[in-house]
Amino acid sequence: MAEWSWVVYTVVEGLISVACCLGNMLVVCAVCVGLRDSLREPTFCFLVSLAVADFLVGVAAVPLAVILDGWVSLTPDLCLLLSCVVLVLTQASVLSLLAIAVDRYLRLHIPLRYKSLATQRRTWLAVSMCWILSCLLGFTPLFGWNNYSPLMSDSTNASSSSPISPPCTFLSVISLPFMVYYNFLGCVMAPLLVMTLLYIRIFWSLQGRLKDSCPQARASLLREKRLACSLALVLILFASCWIPLHLMNCLLLFHGPQAVTRGALYTGILLSHANSAINPVVYAYRIPKIQQAYSQIWRRFLLRLNCCHGDKQVPRSITSSLTNHTEKCGSGGKTTP
Repeated sequence: MAEWSWVVYTVVEGLISVACCLGNMLVVCAVCVGLRDSLREPTFCFLVSLAVADFLVGVAAVPLAVILDGWVSLTPDLCLLLSCVVLVLTQASVLSLLAIAVDRYLRLHIPLRYKSLATQRRTWLAVSMCWILSCLLGFTPLFGWNNYSPLMSDSTNASSSSPISPPCTFLSVISLPFMVYYNFLGCVMAPLLVMTLLYIRIFWSLQGRLKDSCPQARASLLREKRLACSLALVLILFASCWIPLHLMNCLLLFHGPQAVTRGALYTGILLSHANSAINPVVYAYRIPKIQQAYSQIWRRFLLRLNCCHGDKQVPRSITSSLTNHTEKCGSGGKTTP
């Protein structure tokens, strides 16, 4: 890659990292502080899990993507470990999305048993299991399915007077067969297929119930459909941002390095990381409870600014309009998540 292209790539990665951190930190604060009661609802617990994974993408995965590009010399063990961290965070996002889809399906199809099954304790246990399973799946290369042996033999054959470690790149330690057969087909595509079937079943059922429902039940079903559409949009964006990169890995495996240009590969990497920055925007525009929490946080910020700098700095009309908006959002009573 040309020097100017590398500078552009690094700058864009930096902007994505900042957006991931700020946006997903706001989501976590919105749910944990502005919507404390919503933490009892499994969907929002899994959304927090997804937001944490996206936040860690900005904190860890994006900087590691820059490091794991041959610009830093690391020992093979450390290079392999850092590469696996990226896989863990991706897998955590996939499993959080899967947990959300299963939750919405169960809520719709077993409403009488749902409340007794989806307790807060079981929900957080499910979140914990998602992260434990993500670590097990993401750290699989540490147990043998990697390119460590060739790398180690190269360093062994090197002159003993040259202790410098070879440049660390992702594909120098993570094998392409692992990325295609195990990570892509098994850990990404299989869950995406299950989620797609679940959402098709959810929308099919909602459409049928809306035709035969009374006005009171219709309002609740419409809220359920709106949230399902929002969560399905998150899933579609995830697939759209990650599948191109995985398809490039397939081309690299079956047709060699000449099948994918370096520019296309970097574009795929940027697109996959950008997904973590897009999700908070989707939540803000598509999920009413998140909108309400954002309004509350913004109102508190303006009120504190007003107290610190005087009434003239922040017009009362702004704070009063925000207060009225928040009261209207909260006056509607509890709604289906």
